[in-house]
Amino acid sequence: MIEPVRTVTKTVLITGASSGIGRAAVLKFQQQGWTTIATMRSLEKAGELAALAKVHCLALDVTNQASIQTAVSQALDSVGQIDVLVNNAGYGLMGAFEACTPEQIQRQFDTNVFGLMNVTRSLLPHFRDRRSGTIVNVSSIAGKLAFPLYSLYHSTKWAVEGFSESLQYELEPFNIRVKIIEPGPIKTDFYSRSADLSHRPGLTAYDAFVAKVLPNMSRAGETGGTPETVADIIYQAATDQSSRLRYPAGGNAGTLLLLRKLLSDRAFSSLVRKIVVR
Repeated sequence: MIEPVRTVTKTVLITGASSGIGRAAVLKFQQQGWTTIATMRSLEKAGELAALAKVHCLALDVTNQASIQTAVSQALDSVGQIDVLVNNAGYGLMGAFEACTPEQIQRQFDTNVFGLMNVTRSLLPHFRDRRSGTIVNVSSIAGKLAFPLYSLYHSTKWAVEGFSESLQYELEPFNIRVKIIEPGPIKTDFYSRSADLSHRPGLTAYDAFVAKVLPNMSRAGETGGTPETVADIIYQAATDQSSRLRYPAGGNAGTLLLLRKLLSDRAFSSLVRKIVVR
């Protein structure tokens, strides 16, 4: 008697899955037959994701270590193994640096950097034991170049880039891959609901500059790529079995990154001023 061929279902855990790129990634992996752990701070935002086959919605706040450990334990108890981690949770703090409060600065790094690191660390023992796994960190072109009023957001994404590039070397002996996704401007709520604007009562020195620059930055999001485009690249990075590290994704990311690489600091800064500070 010939035994039937059994296909082993792969499993992915995605943070920040309630909207935007994270939500699109959940749908992409689910449509490809993966068991998908969709995590988010509030399960009330799961919506139709909770009704999809092979999608498990779990509460996970990347700024809370206990929440991370609970969600990872629940995920492993439920599905047995995780093959891919997609660190997507994040948000943008914008505005003049001087106007940022210490609490805003801390939250920006707690979410975009320390949260990503802590979720990664929570799954490393599982990946090491299995000698297999892929970590996909959603960075941004903002991790390779910079625009005005995003100094803190840029600094977190530059941190993610450096962390990921270094981490790949120490995880390679365990057959654990590290991937960096670098989206350009994308049509999500990054520029509205998910954003945080710095403001200090009584500090008005930057008001004219902010009023000039912010509309131009928001316009880039309105005309940017789609979350689905980025989700396709995330899926490619998670499944191509290559040693490739960086993946530009949507919103003219490839063009912008190439310009930053080819142009001098002075020439690129001049370009930014013409486009954004006008």
